[in-house]
Amino acid sequence: MLFPRLETSWKSEYRMEGETKMKKRRESRGSKLHNENQGRRRGGVCGGGDIEDFFSEEAINIRACLLEWYDNNQRDLPWRTKATINDNDDRRAYAVWVSEVMLQQTRVAAVVDYYNRWMHKWPSLHHLAQASLEEVNDMWAGLGYYRRARFLLEGAKMIVEQRGRFPRTVSNLKKVPGIGDYTAGAIASIAFKEVVPVVDGNVVRVIARLKAISANPKESSTIKTLWKLAAQLVDPCRPGDFNQALMELGATICSPLNPSCSMCPVSGHCNALSISKLHEKVLVTDYPLKVIKAKQRHEFSAVCVVELINGQDNISEGFLLVKRLHKGLLAGMWEFPSVVLNKESEASTRREAIDHLLKKSFKLHPGPACNVVTRENVGEYVHVFSHIRLKMYIELMLIQLKGETNVLCQKHEKKNISWKCVDSKTISSMGLTSGVRKVYSMIEKYKQENSPSLPLPTAARTRKKPTHKKLKST
Repeated sequence: MLFPRLETSWKSEYRMEGETKMKKRRESRGSKLHNENQGRRRGGVCGGGDIEDFFSEEAINIRACLLEWYDNNQRDLPWRTKATINDNDDRRAYAVWVSEVMLQQTRVAAVVDYYNRWMHKWPSLHHLAQASLEEVNDMWAGLGYYRRARFLLEGAKMIVEQRGRFPRTVSNLKKVPGIGDYTAGAIASIAFKEVVPVVDGNVVRVIARLKAISANPKESSTIKTLWKLAAQLVDPCRPGDFNQALMELGATICSPLNPSCSMCPVSGHCNALSISKLHEKVLVTDYPLKVIKAKQRHEFSAVCVVELINGQDNISEGFLLVKRLHKGLLAGMWEFPSVVLNKESEASTRREAIDHLLKKSFKLHPGPACNVVTRENVGEYVHVFSHIRLKMYIELMLIQLKGETNVLCQKHEKKNISWKCVDSKTISSMGLTSGVRKVYSMIEKYKQENSPSLPLPTAARTRKKPTHKKLKST
């Protein structure tokens, strides 16, 4: 350990004295807090300006209790191991950065394997800076929120080009693409021991319950108050450990729906718990205020899985994939050709939109060089993003080309379009989004059920390397 633990006798004596004072203080204001909070709930908003600060002795006691609990109960996670044993500050900061970005909006269990693979492939900032966006997207595939991966790559390149060393302070860290208040605080406190707070969803919940804050946690005034309170708590000697302890408490003990208050090391300082004991109708889980999520918007698209067939022996040449633009949702990811629809549409309307795309971009339309062997509706699939419900209408189109895939290069688009033709084995190993993988699995299932009328897979013969082209404007 970097710092020795407090002696048990001193801690026990100090804690008993502090908890006695805090208990009297809480009991005297329990009813008052309850009445105030009831009024805030009826009003719906509270700016948070009247929330008391943590008293000095209260903060000291919370730090001691929480750090002791964390030392004995922290989860064994790979990024914590690397941050602890790595003597190189830059590598320690890099490990913290990667883990914190991956953990945003993502469960720990889902992140561990991704983190280990990432660090094996790119063990340092300089290794990552040499990667391509496609390599990074492939590694990130399935983790979601792909903009995070792009920011990691852009940030690594910027740091290597401009400084060569990781920024050491919150103010400098926030100049790196994709690094905001939270990530900057985590890196600065854990890797460089800067005494700064972090506030994520777990910390919001813990502090809101400690102080019985019923204000809207999404409002700017409340967020400002929570950051101020978190800054009062952070331990000056072990800022990184304390910040991780606070987040760990929220993730494992002070959970949203089923908090284990009897196991909480700081339950003696929890105003929400005190109020719940005084008033039967008040629950600890009433804090913080539950905010109604924004309604997801509904979007629609037509997806055409184009499989190219050899004209002579009816063997598959592969599937057509298109790269999305480098801005917006799923930027730079590979997918099957698709068209955004304004609303739910009939099959004829969808096919007309797809026909226009294929003809305009790839010159794929019935004629001397192209024969549509079969075209079938495969089904529908709803892919859910955080803010969008995307309904996809999926069809399979088997196209027989004369002159192989060269015909795809003969028609130019106004904008650059990157595309490639890959076989089923390559698709299985590519870093595709979960939505694209679902579409492909639907196609595979459909082909298995209708195998007599469909071409042989590309695995049935030796293939050349995947065709990879970019159509450029003239």
